[in-house]
Parts: sequence; C-alpha cells; structure tokens
Amino acid sequence: MTTDHYYAVIMAGGGGTRLWPVSRHDSPKQTLRLFGKKSLFQLAVERLQGYLSQEQIYVVTSADLVESLHIQVPEISVNNFLIEPQPRGTAAVVALAAAALRRKDPHAVLAVLTADHLIPDKMEFQTCLQAARELAECGYIVTLGIKPSHAATGYGYIESGAELGRFSGLAGYRVMRFIEKPDQCKANELIQQDRCSWNSGMFICRADVVLGEYERFMPELYTAIRTLEPLMDGDHLAADFVDAWMKIKPETIDYGVMEKTSLAAVLPLTTLEWIDVGSWDSFFEVFDTDANGNIVLQAKHEGIDTTNSLVLSTDADKLIVTLGMKNLIIIQTPDAILICPRGESQRIKEMVNYLKTHQYTLYL
Repeated sequence: MTTDHYYAVIMAGGGGTRLWPVSRHDSPKQTLRLFGKKSLFQLAVERLQGYLSQEQIYVVTSADLVESLHIQVPEISVNNFLIEPQPRGTAAVVALAAAALRRKDPHAVLAVLTADHLIPDKMEFQTCLQAARELAECGYIVTLGIKPSHAATGYGYIESGAELGRFSGLAGYRVMRFIEKPDQCKANELIQQDRCSWNSGMFICRADVVLGEYERFMPELYTAIRTLEPLMDGDHLAADFVDAWMKIKPETIDYGVMEKTSLAAVLPLTTLEWIDVGSWDSFFEVFDTDANGNIVLQAKHEGIDTTNSLVLSTDADKLIVTLGMKNLIIIQTPDAILICPRGESQRIKEMVNYLKTHQYTLYL
C-alpha cells in the first residue's frame, strides 16, 4: 500500500460539550482519558501508526489546546498543528487544511478525521483509508459511511447511488443524497434500506479537487483561504491572519460543499466497528454492564433497586447512593452533578448554552 502524498488531518478543536460536566472548555472530551489510559485524541493518532508517518499527520485545533494536545502526542511536530483563531465550522477547517497541504505538496490527498470516535480495529480502519484514498484519486470527495446498528436520530444518513467500482476490496458509490438527522419515524424507515449509511463525518479527497469545489460553491470562503495562503507558514494568531479568518462565515462542509457537489462519493463500511462518543448515552455502546444493566465508572457507588443506569464520578471521595433508580445517567465532578434520563443526554449542549446565558461560566 503506497501512502505517498497522503496526509491525515485530525479535527481536534471542538469543545465536546455533550460530555459536560467532565468535559470543560480547558479539558474537552478529546483530551480526556475516559476509555483507559489514553485519551480519544491519542487513540485517533494511534490508529494511524504503521500506516502514515508522524510527518504525514496534521492536527487542526484552537490555540488554547495546542499545548495540551502536543503534550499528549509529542511525536507530532508542533509545526504540524494548524491553528483556528476562532471556530468557523468544518468547512473552514477542511479548506484551511487543504490549502496548507497543497502548498506543501501539490499532489496532496487528505483524510479529514475526527478526534472523538472509537474504532477498535486499527488494521481494518487503515484498509478503509486506503480504499478511500484510491477512490479520492479518481477525483471524488469521499465520505465514510457506517452501517447503522439501530434507528439513530442523532446522526445524518447517506443514500448510495450508482457503484463506482471496488477499491482495496471495498465498493464505492456515488452519493444519491444526504439526509439530515431524521425524526424517529424516518430513522426507522432509513435503516430498512440497504443503501443507507450513517454519515461518519470523515472525508477523504485530493486537496486540489476539494478547493475547486469551494471555489464553485463557497466563493467567499475560497477567497478568504486564498488570502490566508501566504500567511499559513507564519503565526496563525498574528493580527493579519486573525482579521482574515474572522471574516469567514461559519458553516459545515456537509452543507457548504457535500450536499451540492456532483463529486460526492461514499464508501459504506459494513463491518467496521465505529462508536461516536457524542453523548453519555453512547457509553452503553462501549462498556459492558453489570448484572443489573448498570455501568459504574470511577465512582464509589452503592445502589439498591438501581437498574440500566450510568454512574460516573471524578471525585472518588464522595459516595453516590441510588435507590429505586432506573434508566438514569449520573455524572459527578467536584463542582457539579448531572442527572438526566437515558435518551436525553443529547440535550446537554442545550443545557450548557442555558448555563452560559445565565452566567454560570465558572462551571463551563
């Protein structure tokens, strides 16, 4: 497998507010060690080992996270960190990375990956990346589709169209359409269709191809990125860089490019185990439960008639006692406690916004 001109771009700038109160502004979820001795970010880098060199791995993040992320993966040069002065959405992230890598290598192909997913099988994932690279070399912007395991309403869906061929043993398809996060009734319909996949949020494309689509569909963003290109090797917090960056209108690459381009392709991954750690509810997909259906993590917990619940604490000195509790999520930190029903943890971002507007910023 050749990986010449292939680069990974790990998006690691998000706040991960849906794992509040453990995830905070200065310690977002990608930096947390909730799944063993390594953080989600470290696991994202580890998945690429043996396939891409350290020099081929780039990280896009905010300035206040560069130091903590670099401490976790010192093998990646700080020069490979691309800094967002302020979040401007995934469209800006991908455009920034594509422009920076095209400057370095006119033949660059980039795999835009996430820092908050669990993918246990490293070798299978690398095979998927190789197949996606081969499809991207044909001029397509490839997204990785995940075989749905249930009728999820928290993910977008992708409907596959005509087959484009086989790449490293995997079939690639044109994208027929993208489907926004559906209601429960629509999700029940979608999982009955063999051609529908979850949208993983990972993209593989040639830098020149995706920048051409930005020029076509997001000309203002394209112009801003072209203005920034001569400044990319310098300080991304310098006034001229920040001024140009802040003029970018926040947008996702899904809406800005993928839903409009005729070059969208999908590689449905039917066997890859993939878990989006997007909420406390997702922990029930990661951890085994006890005889009562409970998950207890790092907590001093005693429960009577407590079933199907998650109890997690970062304060080992405090006892948590539950009585007659069912289907609950209880998260304790030294300064805050979250209690919510299972199935409602996707709304935590809504609650974090409420705390922000009511001046509880100390707890964010």
